[in-house]
Amino acid sequence: MSGVTDLDELLATMEPALVAGRFVYASVPASQIAAYLARGPIGLFREEEGVTLILPAEAAEGLSASGPMRMITLTVHSSLEAVGLTAAFATALTKAGISANVVAGFHHDHIFVPERDAERALETLRALSRTARDKGEA
Repeated sequence: MSGVTDLDELLATMEPALVAGRFVYASVPASQIAAYLARGPIGLFREEEGVTLILPAEAAEGLSASGPMRMITLTVHSSLEAVGLTAAFATALTKAGISANVVAGFHHDHIFVPERDAERALETLRALSRTARDKGEA
């Protein structure tokens, strides 16, 4: 397994980046998924009730979808076996009163936050990273 596993290193080097665009979550019947793939989902997850799609907001026209979200990518190459990263940033965002929906990719963690909270979430994550860096320098 590749990627960083040390929590202190992950936090100190995570460099959160706000990704361009607005995204939504929508659910479609599994039997109809092929028809929706052309809409360019950036993520999907099969559940018993249907397939959850994460789509650019403009691609979700006509679908019942969540409110607009922004995606923050932690640019550190985190291992899927790393312990504590999700808990650390979820705790920081919770203290700031920010809802977070997390998707772990092979290389990075991606955090979807309500559009209205995106800048505040980004600053919260940057502060978490600064605190970890300062701790490592002490």
